[in-house]
Amino acid sequence: MSLDQLSKDLLKLAGDIKNGKETKSFLKKEGIKLKNKTISVAKSRIKKKTGNYIKGIKSGKVYEYQGAYACRTYSTAPHAHLIEYGHAIIDRNGKGHDRQRGYNVFETAKKNFEGEFESDTENFLDNLLMNNGFK
Repeated sequence: MSLDQLSKDLLKLAGDIKNGKETKSFLKKEGIKLKNKTISVAKSRIKKKTGNYIKGIKSGKVYEYQGAYACRTYSTAPHAHLIEYGHAIIDRNGKGHDRQRGYNVFETAKKNFEGEFESDTENFLDNLLMNNGFK
């Protein structure tokens, strides 16, 4: 294999990664895994079962952000930020008495998922290289 052929193959592979359906589907699957991990963390940490907080945890579409693909996990519940970061407990007279601590559900799920995401990414790239004849 000549150096010119290798550079052409690498450019083709880079184009496949950048514009390929495989990359977008991989990121979507990883977003769904993160959503499921976030739901499990929320179920284990939040004991009060009121509202639609857990039902509102969603996985978004794959989009381009600062030159790279991204997929986010978010909550559509209007009170999600209060559960995530905490809030002041205020009575009917408008006086603050105490503070409810935040549960940091999304932050914890993100930290727990980082190692799994790295290994999944390595496996994806290895498979992509093998399918394109580099190993």
